[in-house]
Order: sequence, then C-alpha cells, then structure tokens
Amino acid sequence: MYTLGINAAFHDSAACLVKDGQLIAAAEEERFTQIKHGKRPIPFSTYELPFHAIFYCLETADIHINDIDFFSYSFDPHQLLEQAAPISLPLTISADNRSKQSWDALFLTYILNARFHLEDGYPHHLQQRFKGARIEESQWRFTDHHLAHAASAFLPSPFEEAAIMVTDGRGEQATTSYSIGKGSNIQRIGQVNLPHSLGLLYEKITIHLGFQHSSDEYRVMALASYGEPTLAEELRQIIQVGEHGQYTIRFDELQKLLGEPKQQGSPFTQLHFNIARSLQVVLQEKMLELCTWLQETTGQKNLCLAGGVALNCVLNAFIRDAGIFENIWVQPAAGDAGTALGAALWTDAQEHNQPRSFEMTHAYWGPDYSDESIETFLKENKIPYRRLNDIAKETAAILAQNRIIGWFQGRMEFGPRALGSRSILASPIDPGMQAKLNVLKDREDFRPVAPVVLEDKASHWFEAAHSSPFMLFTFKVKEAQKEKIPAVCHVDGTARIQTVNRQQHALYHDVLSAFHEQTGIPILVNTSFNSRGKPIVCTPRDAIECFWSTPFDDLIIGSFHISKQL
Repeated sequence: MYTLGINAAFHDSAACLVKDGQLIAAAEEERFTQIKHGKRPIPFSTYELPFHAIFYCLETADIHINDIDFFSYSFDPHQLLEQAAPISLPLTISADNRSKQSWDALFLTYILNARFHLEDGYPHHLQQRFKGARIEESQWRFTDHHLAHAASAFLPSPFEEAAIMVTDGRGEQATTSYSIGKGSNIQRIGQVNLPHSLGLLYEKITIHLGFQHSSDEYRVMALASYGEPTLAEELRQIIQVGEHGQYTIRFDELQKLLGEPKQQGSPFTQLHFNIARSLQVVLQEKMLELCTWLQETTGQKNLCLAGGVALNCVLNAFIRDAGIFENIWVQPAAGDAGTALGAALWTDAQEHNQPRSFEMTHAYWGPDYSDESIETFLKENKIPYRRLNDIAKETAAILAQNRIIGWFQGRMEFGPRALGSRSILASPIDPGMQAKLNVLKDREDFRPVAPVVLEDKASHWFEAAHSSPFMLFTFKVKEAQKEKIPAVCHVDGTARIQTVNRQQHALYHDVLSAFHEQTGIPILVNTSFNSRGKPIVCTPRDAIECFWSTPFDDLIIGSFHISKQL
C-alpha cells in the first residue's frame, strides 16, 4: 500500500512516500525549483503543490500517481470552515481592512480543491507520472496539522511510548499541542490556540531584527550568543504560563518593549544582540515549564519534539540538560516539511493497521545520482575533472591542505540541515575558517559553523556527547580541545555537532576517518552546500553552478574531483 504525504499549506512544501509502513522517499520542493522554502507562506500561494517533490517520490518507486492508495495533506481546512463565521472572497481590500483574514476564503478554497489541482495542474515536463491522474475522494485525507507534526516526531522515533510536544507558528488553530504516543496511536491531551503562539512570538522578533520570518529564525538563535538578557524580565511578563500547559502572550506590549525595528542592512547594535538573547533565555524558561507540566501529566520518560521551534538546537540542549525526560528525539525535518512525512505515516498506520516497523536513523531520503550520470553531465558541459581512486583518502588530503570543498554524495538530506550528502566541508583546525566560510557564503560574521565528528570519538571532544546524527543539539566543547578545533567553537563555548557512524553514511564516515588518520582530528566543519538566498543544491547542475559562482577551492562530486587549481 502506497501513501503519499503532502505539505503545501504554509511554507517548506514537501512530499513523502510511504509503502507498507516504510519510508521510500522524502524531499522538499525547494530542492528541485531552487526557490527557498518552496514558496512564501501567504494565502495566495496555497495552490502551489510540490509537484517536483511528488514526481521524485513517484519516480523513486517507479509508479504512476494512480498507483497511490491514499493521499494525506497535512492541514485540515474543515476545522476552520466549521468554526468560522461565513466567509467570502473579496475582489478588493480597502486600506483600512487589509488583514490576512480577508483572504481566508482563498486560502481554504485552494486547500479544499488540492486533489483536483493534483490531477491536472502538474507542469508539462512532469506528465510521465501524472498524465491521466484520477484521485477519488475516498483516497484523500486531510490530516490535522499538529497531528501530522506529532506523527512525524513519534512514529519514526526509537520509542514505543513517549510524550509528544509540537510547537510552531500555527496549525489550523493550535500553536502548541501535547500528546501521548503508544505503539501506532497518538492521543492529544491538550493544546494552546491562536493568537497565543511561541512560534509567532519568535517570528515577530525575527522580523523586528531585520530578518525574514519563516526563514531566518536560526539567525536570531546565533545572534543571541552575543547579547545579554537585559529585556528578559519584561518578556517574562508578556508570556504568562498558566495551568494545564496553557499560556498567553500579550503581543500588543511587544512593540513598546522592543522599540523601533531594525532596518535590513543597517548595522547590528548591542541592543539587537540583547533582544535576541532575552528572547532565547525566556523561550527556554517557558518551554521548560511546559515540558515539566507535560512530563508530570503523562509520566513518560521519553519526549518527542517537532514544529519549527524544535529546530532551535540551543533550546533542545537546554531541555535535555534539565533532565526532566530521560530521552529526547527530535524530528530532523521538524519544520513544516516534516508534516508531509507525519501525514503519510499516520494515514498509513490508520489504514494499514500494522505494528510500527520504521525507525528514522538517518535523513538521506532524497535524490541521488550515479557516477555514470555525473560523468556524462561533466563531459557534455566540457568541465575538466579527474576520477579519484580513493575518494575518502584523497578528499581528506585536500581538506588537510586547508582547502574548502563542495561535497556531493549519495541521497540528498530531508530537512533543513546538510548532513554530509550536500555539504561544504573544511578543516576545523584553522582559526580563520569560520570567517572564510561566512565570506564564501555571504553570511553575517556572527554566524557559527558546525562540526561533524565520528560518533565513537564525540565524547572525547564534547562534554557528555552521545549520538546526535541530525545536528539538533548543542554540546560544550571540552576545554582541553578548544584550541585544536577553533573554527567550530562558538562564542559561548558550544558547538552544534553532528555525529556519524558508518551505517548512516559510509563514505562520509570514511572521509572523517581518513582526516583523523592524517591530522589526529576526527572532526570536520560541515555547513550546507548553497549560496546565500538559495536552497541546498540537489542536482549535479546545481552543484556545478554553485561551485563556479562561489569561491570554493574544490568539488568532490561522486567519484570525481573538480578543482579551480587544475
């Protein structure tokens, strides 16, 4: 039985294909269109289905869309239709009545008719897998947005039982939800509804600091390390946590507290650093209160997290270190892209009625390219290259020369993190490497770069380090090791590590091992293979274009080495 999960309501459009409980393929639309986040989260964009990501899923399984048994869309418009007053689509909006609610009818209409658009709205060049599509109403499921998040967190987790917490900007109505997962079942025990939203609070402050919402929240997290929590007490008063996991946010007082917003391109001041730090500190405190209530209410020792807020690795580490749960698992595609996976897994579990059999131990579920297809592309485009005899050893030697490489290997990652398939790799030994990479990627100088470390060596370099394959937690760099890997030590003494073992990604692991043999350091810098404003590269063409338009030194793509020094 095939189940196709679709996320398209807000941002990070994505598709996932599940067959009899097993994940077959998963990818974000942005990787194919090279439009960051696939689309912007506005009512006008709801019609934009992830056709390219769906096509990839169908192609991976070598099936036509008519071979799909069930479709699961990760938003339930009926919840808004049932509870809202009658709404209609205005042809024009007056200046004094220009609100998002004015376009609710457009937003909901596109979602309600998504299956018809899926039948005949596909791009012409994708028709091989779509032409003649017929999707019956009985095949279509609208899955509650927070349920899709919760399913993405629990169903592929290593736990048989767990508490589940989802925190994001918004779903249909919920902004934070609490559930208990057991076996293949998920029971919601509470939720916080709009307008109160920790995700929207973070979004508003992201905008205030001159960044783009639903896109740049991770930059605010990085900015926070440079500030002091001078506004924390005032923020604590704005966010009030009540009983039963409830909280309220007085958004009307936020502008008075923060003052005038920063203009994009203007320099950061200490006030901006302090705002970011205050937000991070208070978010951690309030989330810990909510997690404490959840643990006391459920009695569970395991916690699963999803929703965009769960991509905040500093927050995740704070919850981990508090010790109220013994184990924490975070969905690597915790943002809205992951709801495509959750919707597919949930619908499959309900329709298939079989025990859970899938555990997500890695994130490599996207497209891959054979050496034959890569070499054909290089030859056709007259790109000079050489074939490597020992990819791992020769790549490690290049890295040991302090050269920066683009690394394109195997199946692409699902989720926002580059985890060794579409990465930029560099040596962590050079103290100036962080600055070099920030210049290369045209990023702010306060942005840290992350280390990847051999899993069995992690605890020798980072305090209390354990398996962390998805780069979703920070760890303290051991004092004795800091001077050996200065490029990956953040200003606060932490690093957002990725651990890797050979079962997860053999070649990636072997490069690290070879670098360890050559330098004594089992760590590399790993950042995403993209340039500013672009998604992570997906195809050989994407990789070549990024390489030649960015000051890399080398590209290792499949078995081939391309160098600007050749």
